[in-house]
Amino acid sequence: MDETVDVLLVGAGVMSATLATLLHELEPEARIEVLERLDSTASESSFAWNNAGTGHAGLCELNYTPQTSDGSVDIQKAVKINTMFEESKQLWTYLVEHGDLGDPSRFVYPVPHMSFVRGKQDVRFLRARHEVMQAHPCFEAMKYTESPEAIEQWAPLLMNGRQANEPLAATRVESGTDVDFGALTRQLLARLETEPDEQVRISTGQKVSDLERNRDGSWTVKVDTNGGERRVIRARFVFLGAGGASLHLLQKSGIPEAKGYAGFPVSGQWLRCDKPEIVSQHNAKVYSKAPIGAPPMSVPHLDTRNVDGTPSLLFGPFAGFTTKFLKTGSVFDLARSVRSSNLSPMLAVARDNFSLVKYLLDQVRLSHGERVEELQDFYPAASVDDWRLEVAGQRVQVIKKDPRKGGVLQFGTEVVASSDGTIAALLGASPGASTATSIMLGLIERCFPEKYASTAWQERLKQLVPARADTLADHGSLLRDIRAHTHRTLKLSDPAT
Repeated sequence: MDETVDVLLVGAGVMSATLATLLHELEPEARIEVLERLDSTASESSFAWNNAGTGHAGLCELNYTPQTSDGSVDIQKAVKINTMFEESKQLWTYLVEHGDLGDPSRFVYPVPHMSFVRGKQDVRFLRARHEVMQAHPCFEAMKYTESPEAIEQWAPLLMNGRQANEPLAATRVESGTDVDFGALTRQLLARLETEPDEQVRISTGQKVSDLERNRDGSWTVKVDTNGGERRVIRARFVFLGAGGASLHLLQKSGIPEAKGYAGFPVSGQWLRCDKPEIVSQHNAKVYSKAPIGAPPMSVPHLDTRNVDGTPSLLFGPFAGFTTKFLKTGSVFDLARSVRSSNLSPMLAVARDNFSLVKYLLDQVRLSHGERVEELQDFYPAASVDDWRLEVAGQRVQVIKKDPRKGGVLQFGTEVVASSDGTIAALLGASPGASTATSIMLGLIERCFPEKYASTAWQERLKQLVPARADTLADHGSLLRDIRAHTHRTLKLSDPAT
């Protein structure tokens, strides 16, 4: 006999946890089940050591503020990401205040965000960037310096062993964050599991083998359990939030909207240091500019990371290449994703991204010593013996059709949904986790348009996320009030400093 649920979410990461939370708040009587292929939740992309843990807010990531041909700096993307992260913090704040999410210091920590550049040209860029950003309410607390002494005070490791013979500049925002998305996911799911009558069910060791649309618009999903059993689940709505595996499942759905999509897998690696005498000298996430010709995902940064209450340092990322779509996936994942509908976009991307392929090959060949040499651009006194390699998660970048180029490689996230809104998939990578609330609110509006527009849902959403991103971007006083409230509740730094 088939099992029946209203909402079925595939993948127990931060995206599914956020969507399940929102849908349960909007429609408490709906029966929701979250399926996870592994034996524990938040064990792939959301796992703490599989991502950088940056609360992406456009504060330090220089690739979000490109310099235009006339020399001006465009901050529109940084503003968008900043205000989207504010939406996430508002949802967390609501759940903490209502006693549903536990201690926020278990998943979010105050860590200043910095940008750091060297050389006259990059100093001019950072100076111009700071000037335009500080004029916007989102970034009015940003500080700027070209003083080596000030940089040393902000981040001592950056100046340890550095010769003061080149132009340097840095910006700093005290109210940046480090987020353990694994801990956040587990706390969100644990909260949902406490609902009476198993209104929300979290099932691990469950692999989706197939899914098929029924005549009434619902979906039949076939699931193989680790215990060797076969489950058949009928769902009114299906969300595919399984990281890199979402593409395969989207293709199995057969919806026309999936045609033309492909994936380009990139693995990540970090240098990690756990020595307290070194870790204690650095409390910041410091981002710089990617080398010329390198892709946006290669932006180097030296980060404070807090996992299970213990600080460490990460430097990277260093890219690798594997044909797996998940860290725990199969080497045949890439080959199995090829279809007649996406072959042309894949070939077009291969043709137009030779520099990316070369970059990946060069990264794969790096020795441990060569990786530490790159670290020494940030931390000149870094020693080979103090750092070890940490293998991060898989990121599957989106390849999609393009009428002009044939196919493009997209560094970001994208929601693909059926025209009737009964199934949706999330593809892509950063800054997805930080902006999960915004992405999932957009998905709900797209897949449940009538309910979303209803007075009942709008009133409830106003309680969960009082101020939306576009409103915050245009109203500085409201933004300041919201930040003061969320930072006080989440035990973060004073946003005005």
